[in-house]
Amino acid sequence: MIYLRLIWSYLKIGFFGFGGGYAMLALIENEIVSPGWITEQTFTDIVAISQMTPGPIGINSATYIGYVAPTQTAGLSSPLFGILGSIMCTLVVVFPSFVLARYAGHYIARHRESPWLRGIFSGLRPVVIGLILSAALLLMNSANFGSECTEIAKSVALAAVVLGLTLSTKIHPILLIVVAGFAGWLIF
Repeated sequence: MIYLRLIWSYLKIGFFGFGGGYAMLALIENEIVSPGWITEQTFTDIVAISQMTPGPIGINSATYIGYVAPTQTAGLSSPLFGILGSIMCTLVVVFPSFVLARYAGHYIARHRESPWLRGIFSGLRPVVIGLILSAALLLMNSANFGSECTEIAKSVALAAVVLGLTLSTKIHPILLIVVAGFAGWLIF
């Protein structure tokens, strides 16, 4: 049944999605694109929309996939099946974090000065950076940059301009998103 597969996928994402949304992207993509619940293009659209809406990528994707998978891929036509899937996937992806924060938080606070615990966090930092870099590479695909040389050049130029503005000015990120969206509409 589709709901059991969704629960299993989002439990894995919830338990093993360390480092925040960007670090989780490769895992999320593997869990939701591979079974055919959405296409790679839709996945990149979810990532873009998740950046503009409140909430983490994992929760936003869980809500969306929970709605889409039962109604579009499993043939359950009523929107109620999608709403049930959305609620279920959102709760399932949050559950592991809730449990870990509830119980591990107390332990970490008590043993904050432990060299053993410091060593664990020192080992996790480079892994999280690697996962974030892998997310950047994951998003450098034809769905985001196009497949023709001119589309790729335009996309890379737009990305470089936004990166330059981000690093050199104090322009608010929301303004950058709006300007980049308008520029993309003009250019493409």
